[in-house]
Amino acid sequence: MEKKNRSSPSSSTPKLIETKGFSLMNDVLLQNILSRLPATSFASAAGVSKEWNAACTRILSRPKLSSAISLNPSPLVALQEVFDKVMSEPIRPHFAIASVGLGFDFKDVLQFMVEKLGTRTPILLSSASGIIGRDALTHEFREVKMTHGNIGDEVSINTGIVLTVGFVPGLKVDAIPLLQQTKAPQGSMIDEFVMDIKSYTSSVSGCTSPLAIIMIGDVDVDQKPIIEKLDYAIPMETIIVGDERGQFVYRSGNESRNISNNLKCSPDAVALVFARDRNKAHGVGDIEFHFALSNGVSAIEPRLKAASVRLTDSESVTWLTARREGQQEILDGQHLLDDINNEMENHMECVDLYIGVNRRRNCSVGSDKPRLMTSLAFHLVVGGDEEYLYVDGVGIRTGDYFQFYQSDPKTALSSCRDVSSTLRNLKLGWDSRSCLSTRAVVNAVDKKEAFGGFIFSCCGRGESFFGHLNVDSSPFLENFPGVPLAGIFCSGEIGRGYTSLTAHGGKEEGSAHCLLHVYSTVYLVMSYTPPAEH
Repeated sequence: MEKKNRSSPSSSTPKLIETKGFSLMNDVLLQNILSRLPATSFASAAGVSKEWNAACTRILSRPKLSSAISLNPSPLVALQEVFDKVMSEPIRPHFAIASVGLGFDFKDVLQFMVEKLGTRTPILLSSASGIIGRDALTHEFREVKMTHGNIGDEVSINTGIVLTVGFVPGLKVDAIPLLQQTKAPQGSMIDEFVMDIKSYTSSVSGCTSPLAIIMIGDVDVDQKPIIEKLDYAIPMETIIVGDERGQFVYRSGNESRNISNNLKCSPDAVALVFARDRNKAHGVGDIEFHFALSNGVSAIEPRLKAASVRLTDSESVTWLTARREGQQEILDGQHLLDDINNEMENHMECVDLYIGVNRRRNCSVGSDKPRLMTSLAFHLVVGGDEEYLYVDGVGIRTGDYFQFYQSDPKTALSSCRDVSSTLRNLKLGWDSRSCLSTRAVVNAVDKKEAFGGFIFSCCGRGESFFGHLNVDSSPFLENFPGVPLAGIFCSGEIGRGYTSLTAHGGKEEGSAHCLLHVYSTVYLVMSYTPPAEH
């Protein structure tokens, strides 16, 4: 009997160990299998059981951006290619952003995205002058400008698409439109737009300051008063980026914000708002947004003061004369352009020419007390004669100071290098803070790191501007290799955020800061810090 009793524990123990080991192996194997599923199958798997749901939650414990481009000449095939790519791995869509060429039908693309992603996923869909990202089939990173009709050796491209889907635990995201009713004054609707953004942010986060806003403006609407009111009402901690002059449709997760065909209103702009979730789950880290800007214009002396200002009947072009700062002689358009051409050593025809106007305006939202705001606003020079200088856009007043600016590849290239250095220092700062952590060991998964980024670049830049491929993307690609990056070429870059790289023409602009840029590239980097107890 003693022999039998002694042998009992030894015979049962291996079975117990074997059972535990098999169970543990099953968990590892299950997670391995689930992590390889495409997003749709992954979502179904999460509903199988509590154990499977927990495994899916572990797999998607960190934020994720998934992006792809396609240049397939068939719009339907291109759309399917990018969708299959971005949804080929586990992801729970919290938002989607797509930009397309003119060969796409907005209605068809939006309907496809809503059917695939669901009615509660906020969606921005806009036109673009070019797309930036990794090819869905070849995985090659490309910056592609749209062309219409064959130009030299270039083939017409108007069916390009870039699609990005984001999973951002710990944040709330929604699309909020600026709806312009036919009989309502624009100012009151802009006020309502700003208050809608603040109200939404307050409802989900408990404060009125979003983390970031990605905004698309209508090409036929002056975005300056909209951006100025956002700048006035939204604290500087909020980064604002986007496309000033696009065509777009959108889908909000809140049905009341979506446009009905019966309403007599149309969107002048739409904002994709990122706000902290006041009910963030335990064990979820922090997402941050980081801003940088590559400037592509250089200032030309002297500084001038608007002497007289007129508007055309259509109010889309401003006529003006000017004086040099400190002088009384009034200069007409031809005189001004001749002086600038001399300063540029007769190279004026080789560049795009702008005036940058220092605007000092009182601004308010609703019943708030007006506050003086100073900003730098660019206007394209469209011509000049012996009477006036003609510039695109409105909002210039007699007495406003301005300076001429030229598109400048050398300035842009130098600025790209500065952005690369800034992003490198940002990354080094994250690494050094990890090294100074009080924890004895810092694993790779515990470090703060970038998980995605967006680029909004002027359509005048690109290979034809620099003479090299992928220059605008290089600051991000050099510092964050393998991290998803998507972007567009656009006709006006919205960019506001903390950075030392926002000045146009040096420190002489003082407190004037630019919100709507020209010949620039705006960078938005998204980072994640795991929770301290992780």
